[in-house]
Amino acid sequence: MKRWLHPPAGLLAVALAFPGTGLLAQAGVSAQMEEWYAQARQRAPGTWGVVVATQPGEGLCAVNTSRPLIPASTVKVLTTGFARSVVGAAARKATRVVGSGGVDPTDGTWKGSWALELNGDPTLERPDVAGPTLQSLADQLRAIGVRTLVGPLALTTEEGQPPAAYPAAWSPRHRGRYYAPPVGPVALNENLVAFSVAPGSRAGNKAILAADMPTGIGRLVTIEATTVSGSRNRLRVSPRGDGWVVTGTIGTRAGSRRYTFVAHDPTAVVEATWAAALDRAGIAWHRVASVGPRDKRYTRVMAEVVSPVFDSVAHEINSRSVNIGAELMLLWGGGPERPAARLEQHVREVTGLDDIRLVDGSGLSDNDRVAPLVFTSYLANFPRTVAGRDFPLLLPANGKGTLRSLATGLPEPGVVRAKTGSLGNVSTLVGYLGKHDGMLLIAAMYNGGHTSSARQAQWELFRTLGADGVAIPSSADLDGDYTLGGAPVLTGR
Repeated sequence: MKRWLHPPAGLLAVALAFPGTGLLAQAGVSAQMEEWYAQARQRAPGTWGVVVATQPGEGLCAVNTSRPLIPASTVKVLTTGFARSVVGAAARKATRVVGSGGVDPTDGTWKGSWALELNGDPTLERPDVAGPTLQSLADQLRAIGVRTLVGPLALTTEEGQPPAAYPAAWSPRHRGRYYAPPVGPVALNENLVAFSVAPGSRAGNKAILAADMPTGIGRLVTIEATTVSGSRNRLRVSPRGDGWVVTGTIGTRAGSRRYTFVAHDPTAVVEATWAAALDRAGIAWHRVASVGPRDKRYTRVMAEVVSPVFDSVAHEINSRSVNIGAELMLLWGGGPERPAARLEQHVREVTGLDDIRLVDGSGLSDNDRVAPLVFTSYLANFPRTVAGRDFPLLLPANGKGTLRSLATGLPEPGVVRAKTGSLGNVSTLVGYLGKHDGMLLIAAMYNGGHTSSARQAQWELFRTLGADGVAIPSSADLDGDYTLGGAPVLTGR
């Protein structure tokens, strides 16, 4: 199979140039692409980089193939492949209670040291994906006879990483927003907290905490608000210490109000959630200073929960475009020391191209740069590797997740497997399009001030080329040369 890695020679051999557009296209798709690109440039003036290639990587049409552009969240495609190539499709992240010592049979007190080992599981305390919980760990401690824990909370990790911080590559304007919480092995519910406040039973009573997530963070919420007659909500929520205080008034008929915040101090959230889990398990926790010497080697696993398999985690992260999830995948595969550099080297090795600069795993940084040809070369080459088996299936399908706007205009779900990218001046769309005779590999990148119009043009490109498309199958469904490279994955959720 020919690998289309160097655009000028490869493209000129099979392509026609459209005067005045800068577009190169193979004769078979010339009319469609000439019309689409002319309209896209008119609707969204700016810098476009477009490559459409066949499954083996042969170019059909292209513009600015080797010009590095800001990719935004399409970097997650590369992060997914890199992490999977290191840890494997079936890898899982473990969260543990570790210690040294044993249970006193007379009263159930754990005699010795203990700690929570958190390792950056993106699904930990995620109730909407049935992720593992600290409650399960507490219940396992109860099952081995623990009735009392003594000592302050100690947190540890397998690789000794810092608990959580904002990636240095992220602009300060992003840090602390819902889509950009702190990143590190200490993470619950993607380092977001939520709670609901409801009116008391009658006017004059205090408002009440109606729900919290993760369960237990209500311990960090102080309710000072008062219930009044009527249906008006005049609640105010402000930070206080490690938590939040709710003041103001809420009407008896106002219903509950939900609030969501970034956990700037994930350690405080872990401590509150762990305390609640121990309470429910019937384990007393005396947070006094440790009694006697503490063995920090933690030679015993006292309790353990694990994430779904990597492929399920990656699919969820890509479908929702979760930035903290992508950064945790990067750490999963790249380790704590210069993981972005390892990611960049991986992409260079897979594609044979140098038109790339990566400083994070999520694409949230404005300093990332990827040329369109790098993406299509990666989409062509990575599934041919052992680690790339069924790689397209790790991306959301049309009509799902960030591709929900592609629910119409295509023959069936699964015709497209792709990833979007969006920043203030960026709209990108990169992925696979199923055809009867194989797949098309598409990278449609736009940097400029008309991102909404560019996104609509990108949707139209996929609809136009996929009007007669077919669902992209797993390798188990494939015949002949139409190959993604391996056995079915996506076990679990």
